[in-house]
Amino acid sequence: MVFKHALGALALFLPAITCKEMAVNELLAAEQYDSGIVHESIMAKKMSTWDQERAAGLMSSSLYPELGYTPCKNGFAQAIVGDANNTFKCSNTDLYHFLPHEALGSSMGEGSSSWGWTSDSGREFVAIGQADGTAFVEISKEGKMVYLGRLPQYSVPSIWREIRAYKHYMIIGSEAVGHGIQIFDMTKLLDLDPASPKTFDAKVDLTGHFNELPVGRTHNVVVNEEKGYAVSVGAAPRNSSCAAGLIFIDLTDPSKPTTPGCAAQDGYVHDAQCLVYRGPDKNYQGKDICYGYNEDTLTIYDVTDKTNTTIISRTSYEGASYTHQGWVLDVNNQEFLLLDDELDEERGAGPAADGFPVTFIWDIRSLEAPKQTGIYKSKTKSIDHNQYVIGGLVYQSHYGAGLRVLDISSVPSNPTGSDVCEVGFFDIYPEDDASPGGGLVEFVGTWSSYAYFKSGYVFINTIERGAWVAKMTSKTCPPPPVCNADNCLRAFRSNSVEGRLAESQKFCGEFTKLLVTDVSVVPGYVKSACVGNVIERASSACACLPTPSS
Repeated sequence: MVFKHALGALALFLPAITCKEMAVNELLAAEQYDSGIVHESIMAKKMSTWDQERAAGLMSSSLYPELGYTPCKNGFAQAIVGDANNTFKCSNTDLYHFLPHEALGSSMGEGSSSWGWTSDSGREFVAIGQADGTAFVEISKEGKMVYLGRLPQYSVPSIWREIRAYKHYMIIGSEAVGHGIQIFDMTKLLDLDPASPKTFDAKVDLTGHFNELPVGRTHNVVVNEEKGYAVSVGAAPRNSSCAAGLIFIDLTDPSKPTTPGCAAQDGYVHDAQCLVYRGPDKNYQGKDICYGYNEDTLTIYDVTDKTNTTIISRTSYEGASYTHQGWVLDVNNQEFLLLDDELDEERGAGPAADGFPVTFIWDIRSLEAPKQTGIYKSKTKSIDHNQYVIGGLVYQSHYGAGLRVLDISSVPSNPTGSDVCEVGFFDIYPEDDASPGGGLVEFVGTWSSYAYFKSGYVFINTIERGAWVAKMTSKTCPPPPVCNADNCLRAFRSNSVEGRLAESQKFCGEFTKLLVTDVSVVPGYVKSACVGNVIERASSACACLPTPSS
């Protein structure tokens, strides 16, 4: 399914291709970002996409059966053998369980954010954002989701529902007017009977409710557990006193959340990470720092005094289209961070001009002068959304390309990104696998993932289908393919047949997109040369061909 939209005129304002930090274009910022034009255009595009999906029935849970454990073999997880819509491209990642949104108590579906909590006894739970509330599951030792109940929306439904944890509470915000921020105690789940899932009261069963947002909306929520506060970011409208910036929420008593102030200096904040600073910049040791992802900039704040916050630096970068989210590599040694841009693939900007998602690498050893030092480009077309760093790996949600996991442990020694590698992935949206580049540059598929569980289970929440549990089988960079010059590979690269290499490259470009089991689709010269397991040998030969641009 191809979705049609227009963000037309915005392309005229976007920077040219290269890769480095740069001063903020203040005219562009005022006209396109501070005004809200870019963000409103993105939200309109998303709503248009999802309206088309609803009209096509693609949000219906009846399309998506429950799926059980399925190993990743030869690049595919065949959850239902012979069913292309339930065969998923993968690497080093097995599927353990899938449940559609309807099986998680939702009448609307439409998944969004998610976050996990581990009880004192080691039980693992997930809060799952949906348009009509938050569903709760426990992940069993076998990797199965056990549905326990749900917390309905506070006001009206909205697909935008963001969730983070503070101790044993879930902090739940929404773009719905009048929603405010729900504070829910996850220990309420410990004694529930899965045979009788509980629907909590959206108001009565809360520990607390923060209702001091301008109109009750927030685009996202952020938590600094060490300092005991949450942050509402992107709380409309932009012309409010806090300008949709950082609105601090004191959680000293979660039953009575209050706000000590806000940081409005750089206007709208889309997402942030707030941490006690531990890093090489001696000017800020022990300070309370927020790394803000502010539409067209990386903006770093000193928020130690919530009544008198300051901006340390405000930096843009070439290709900046919509600075969306990011994460530091090491919270205990804040030298580098990763940043994603949600619009650069769509607009063909900077290093993402070809539609392949870009992870921007930043050197933040000087908070006053951060440097954009390198990038990593994904090998599958999509749009990158959210990412979290855990133990030298970054777990990324790439809309239609699903969960992508990169080894970024090399960044401190090589901040260009040239040594970063993809150690695994699980593509939850097979509908676009046959597209050029292996995917669509569209807002479909994965919204969020949560990979902090000690069990190794990774939870994935998707917009259309539902919730997934996966687990990696390896976290090491894959070795290069072994390219033995046997008769099979020689046939693919034959110099004696004019145009044979180009013919083979074209064949491989289609052959590797989807799971192929029918030998009849393989060209005659391949069948003749790749005797034995033709499909497997052809796949190996394809991996050893130069790319068409080489």
